Amino acid sequence: MTLIKSISGIRGTIGGKVDNGLTPVDAVKFAAAYGTWLKNRNASASKIKVVIGRDARISGEMISNLVVSTLVGLGIDVVNLGLSTTPTVEVAVPMEGAHGGIILTASHNPKQWNALKLLNERGEFISGDDGKEVLFIAEKDAYVFAEVDDLGHETHDNTYLQKHIDAILALPLVNKEAIAAANFSVVVDAVNSTGGIFVPAMLEALGVQNITKLYCDPTGHFPHNPEPLPEHLTDLSDKIKETGADVGITVDPDVDRLALVCEDGSMFGEEYTLVAVSDYVLSKTPGSTVSNLSSTRALRDITEDRGLDYHASAVGEVNVVNKMKAENAVIGGEGNGGVIYPELHYGRDSLVGIALFLSLLAEKQMKVSELRDSYPKYTISKNKIQLTPEIDVDGILKTMADRYRNEEVDTTDGVKIYIGKEWVHLRKSNTEPIIRVYSESKSLESANAFAEKIIKEIEGLIA
Repeated sequence: MTLIKSISGIRGTIGGKVDNGLTPVDAVKFAAAYGTWLKNRNASASKIKVVIGRDARISGEMISNLVVSTLVGLGIDVVNLGLSTTPTVEVAVPMEGAHGGIILTASHNPKQWNALKLLNERGEFISGDDGKEVLFIAEKDAYVFAEVDDLGHETHDNTYLQKHIDAILALPLVNKEAIAAANFSVVVDAVNSTGGIFVPAMLEALGVQNITKLYCDPTGHFPHNPEPLPEHLTDLSDKIKETGADVGITVDPDVDRLALVCEDGSMFGEEYTLVAVSDYVLSKTPGSTVSNLSSTRALRDITEDRGLDYHASAVGEVNVVNKMKAENAVIGGEGNGGVIYPELHYGRDSLVGIALFLSLLAEKQMKVSELRDSYPKYTISKNKIQLTPEIDVDGILKTMADRYRNEEVDTTDGVKIYIGKEWVHLRKSNTEPIIRVYSESKSLESANAFAEKIIKEIEGLIA
């Protein structure tokens, strides 16, 4: 059993002993800590309101009931969206004028996992400092529950699917007419979670009539590993070829990561979801872009080719959002298929990603594979170095940064070294004794070779 308490929330495997898995006691404890943090933060408010929603995983209803009852017990009103998506809850929080939100999802983790992801009043993930306060409250059991006349109330609201879609359709860059005219044929793999409800609804609203649904029944029984990686998308690839579809769309269980498959069944590349959407946004609204340090260089290339500014952030959605705000970026996100379009909201959102991507595809009048091949070609290799506790990881990273000081080096988050069009990113793991070694080059072979060179240098330092 596993329980991970972090500044962005709590996640773990269902069952086991208290404080060793995501048990009912742990769900109540951290919901109470978050609710107390909200009350402390909004001491002058007569009533606190929280929006919650969940993905379709098997434990979702149980965890939802526990969290809702805990918040009500604190005197907090709850707007329960039921089966929803992470971006929909993020959109709903400010629309409701709520003080915060909780998304019950373990994202791409397998079905035995669940989590409480915590939002502030803007519908954005709480900051690191705020997360530390929540953890402190939980550690000290520093919460006081309401007396009977002051209990909160739960209301159910199933209107936010349509409200989210309407907000996307209202965006000037979403070209519904061109999408409808293109008469796309689309296959959707929603891994039997809430994407099975929301993605087809989004496509229908855009005028897509030919939709083949694959694993779109929101039972929570994932038919394959729910992380949208190529090795997990063979059924989608086969169905595209079988039906002659123009494009395949897949999302993770909470619908904040978007991956695409070409008309020939080949992968568009999860890293290139953000690249393609950014290409479209920049063509209409020139401005700066942001991705994290472990994302493909292709976004930097297409941004700088337009004479615009690209910026890199530390890894983590909160860090990307903070950098986007600081640089007034028009588009940004993460290389895991996470598109953040601030014109709508500051959160990864597969639904707006779909609308913008199909707008691009309709206007370009290209096959998906042709569109992919029009972008700079890079491949990322992901490796790690196992460490022992006595190794001075920070010292090693500092030495590597100094060794390559004559190259472009970024120490925002670990050490990233750029050599020509190649890069390697070295990051210390916060959860296990390893250094993550991500490298990128024009081919997998050269990316692996670059990583191997750096790994040998680090092993030499350790020795």
